[in-house]
Amino acid sequence: MYSYSDFDHAFVAERNRQFRNQVERRISGALTEDEFRPLRLMNGLYLQLHAYMLRVAIPYGTLSSRQMHKLADIADKWDKGYGHFTTRQNIQYNWPKLSDVPDMLDALGEVQMHAIQTSGNTIRNVTADHFAGAAADEIADPRPVAELLRQWSTDHPEFQFMPRKFKIAVSGSEADRAVLRAHDLAFQIVKNESGEIGYKVIVGGGLGRTPMIGKVLRDFLPQADLLPYAEAIVSVWNVLGRRDNKYKARIKITVHEHGIEEISRLVEERFEFTKPLFNGTDQDQLKAIEAQFAAPDFVSKGTENFDRAYDSDPVFRSWADTNLSAHKADGYAIAQISIKKHGQTPGDASSAQMRVMADIAKEFGHNELRISHEQNVVLPHVHKDDLPEIHARLKAHDLATANIGQISDIIACPGMDYCALATARSIPVAQQIATRFDELKLEHDIGHLQIKISGCINACGHHHVAHIGILGLDRAGVENYQITLGGDATQTAAIGTRTGPGFAYDEIVPAVERLVAAYLELRLNEDETFLETYRRVGMPPFKEALYGEAATKRVKAA
Repeated sequence: MYSYSDFDHAFVAERNRQFRNQVERRISGALTEDEFRPLRLMNGLYLQLHAYMLRVAIPYGTLSSRQMHKLADIADKWDKGYGHFTTRQNIQYNWPKLSDVPDMLDALGEVQMHAIQTSGNTIRNVTADHFAGAAADEIADPRPVAELLRQWSTDHPEFQFMPRKFKIAVSGSEADRAVLRAHDLAFQIVKNESGEIGYKVIVGGGLGRTPMIGKVLRDFLPQADLLPYAEAIVSVWNVLGRRDNKYKARIKITVHEHGIEEISRLVEERFEFTKPLFNGTDQDQLKAIEAQFAAPDFVSKGTENFDRAYDSDPVFRSWADTNLSAHKADGYAIAQISIKKHGQTPGDASSAQMRVMADIAKEFGHNELRISHEQNVVLPHVHKDDLPEIHARLKAHDLATANIGQISDIIACPGMDYCALATARSIPVAQQIATRFDELKLEHDIGHLQIKISGCINACGHHHVAHIGILGLDRAGVENYQITLGGDATQTAAIGTRTGPGFAYDEIVPAVERLVAAYLELRLNEDETFLETYRRVGMPPFKEALYGEAATKRVKAA
């Protein structure tokens, strides 16, 4: 993991000192809320529906046990004993008092964490594949690249007041576990024909009211050109980006309006200017960062405990089948901890659960945890022989739900329960869907099926790239839920297609149930996933399941 330098410590401490003074001025009345707003947003503080919300950065989703313990302590001392992990690999505290926020930031600084650039029209927290450094299919660990981008973008003088927020993701595998194509800018580590490592550059993706899949700007960018090329891209957008309409201010609109060829021409032109400004110091810094991301000292031992538990304990076997992934080291596995027990709030973890996960990581997981964009927690390096003990401890704290990638592993934004922008509830819908399919005992029969729910058009729940996406809207004061089908957040990324008219709050769960029943009837065999079936048969049979023949005809006519 990256360890703060003296400069990093001093930088964060000074930012916290400045913000403490700004908070004191707001509380005294010397600053109005309008004057305070841009200052608090620069430090990750939002004013939500009921209270302030502090969004804390977890750069590229990586946490140490000590950091997770500190997050738990903050939840207990200054919030309501829990935190909410987000699709940007951050954690949010929903109930802090304004007067306590400076103390929360100082506490974060003690463990090399902060809330800088988790909001505002700037470059947000750089995210990464949550299996980075562990995945069996990885070309290279992308986290050093993510850390370099984090350092470059933090307080970059040109990029602090851009047309809108800007999101970057990185990955080191062909399999996309970081939703690269739904980002403003993404770098995928690749090799060229000569075996040299570089980056595929993807630009102009994004969700929200105008969802778009990113386009490839360069198939291969040499490693040494990463920062000057990134600077060229953001600089071009910073000049061209719409400032007359915030809904059209994202780079995806700029790419759409000007075309990828013109954007490429402008970026290459700007790159000729930025490249000489980087004299190699950035590559020296990257090498120094890479040294801090050396692989753990993996142990070599047998897997008798794992084999025995897998053969004799069906509960453990079910968890292992759904929650474990292949690791690059012999005898190891990547274990995902679902924080989506049926009926619970997706992404929420209590302080007690945070401490349990931190302690397990310290004892069995080389002191490392990850937060996934799917709002779960990952133990990236665990030996298979320790997994029965790990599972037992997780089970004792309601953390052993065997549902990763299943229908109850739902991504959901906070919705109208917390967010001032939301137009409908998300959390109760997610809870009801998960509970219903747990009652039906169909979850493992259904297999891989991703449901994602957003409570407004901003799409924080990623519903556009869900197999079944749900968007909650306000229709004349009544919650109405639109359904999209066929979205995909992987390397075959796609935006889902709307099925037709929306459903009332009390109709949405039965609607999802009808869709799943149709899928189970339509699939060729148990191995064909929902997405594969949808791509094979298309929308019509699913529309029929949702609306019936007469309603389907009306929808087609409309």
